[in-house]
Amino acid sequence: MSSARIGVRDWSLAAGVVVVLLAIGLSGQGSAPGSGTVGYVLLAVGGLALAWHRRGPVPVLVVTGLCAVGYQAAGLDVFAVAYLIAVYSAMRTGHRGATVVMSVLMLAALPLAAMASGLHGTAEAFAQARGVLELAWLIAAAAAGEALRQAEHRADEAERTREESALRRAGEERLHIARELHDSLTHQISVIKLQAEVAVHLATKRGEPAPEALLAIRDAGRDAARELRATLEALRDDGQPREYGIDQVPELLRRAQASGLDATLTVEGDRSAVPVAVDRAAYRVVQESLTNIARHARAATATVRIDYRPDAVAIRIDDDGKATPTSVPVPGVGLLGMRERVTALGGRLRAEPRREGGFTVHAELPVERTA
Repeated sequence: MSSARIGVRDWSLAAGVVVVLLAIGLSGQGSAPGSGTVGYVLLAVGGLALAWHRRGPVPVLVVTGLCAVGYQAAGLDVFAVAYLIAVYSAMRTGHRGATVVMSVLMLAALPLAAMASGLHGTAEAFAQARGVLELAWLIAAAAAGEALRQAEHRADEAERTREESALRRAGEERLHIARELHDSLTHQISVIKLQAEVAVHLATKRGEPAPEALLAIRDAGRDAARELRATLEALRDDGQPREYGIDQVPELLRRAQASGLDATLTVEGDRSAVPVAVDRAAYRVVQESLTNIARHARAATATVRIDYRPDAVAIRIDDDGKATPTSVPVPGVGLLGMRERVTALGGRLRAEPRREGGFTVHAELPVERTA
């Protein structure tokens, strides 16, 4: 519930109590003849104090108690409704000690105030029935506040336990995935990388130039091993260390240029704090786009534009490949993975042929919602 709505409810409660107290006081029931204005002012002040019962339950408890004693002494024998509500609020927020002390003082002071008002004689003011009734109402208000506090505490504890269980299960699942990836992929990638490095080494030893495809396999194996290691570390670590991000995009372009693609990078806007998830997603979008260009586009040039906006990071990758507006590309695993990664962060991704030829990938990753 919003703070404005809570404030309206509190003021409505206070106003309602003031109306009830003043109505009882002005009706003349239990009022001493010639009751002064002070008593009615104290009635109103005690009721209005309830508007702050959430922000300052103990001060409100003291104020309503003093007002109740005051208007009793002034000749208004009106039940301490505001004080009972303050007792309930103080107990609900856990101020049991202050509530007990203030209530004991109230039980002692109210008979004296009733006797001072002239409405009751000494015997009547200290009558057992009167004291038992006041004590019963105080106990009821305190018990209601304590019961609700305990119920809220148990609900919070149950919610915390559910969250801890969910986190524990998620951690166990991450470790299971990490073990599966390690057992199934690490060895195979290591074999590919090792065989490629041995082949390059033997070719160099014989004085022969290593084939470009073999060098590409070696470099891809190294990259795959490094990325798999980073993925396994992220799965095993809740903190998710930031190993790949927008800062590594220039390295992606250097690799693309080394393979013969004329790739350029343009960065616009002022970079501020970028969430880890957005940082990684941006890197993966550029990486997958350049990989698709190298594999399928037959492009000579590619441009990467990163635009830092106040509420988002916008990424656009264009190429001059073979795609045309009439061609209908079949989404591959890489493109689907990009779309899932972007939409999971609340962003948007558009991938389609350009009018002038070639292909474009445009992604917008919101910063505020993911921060």
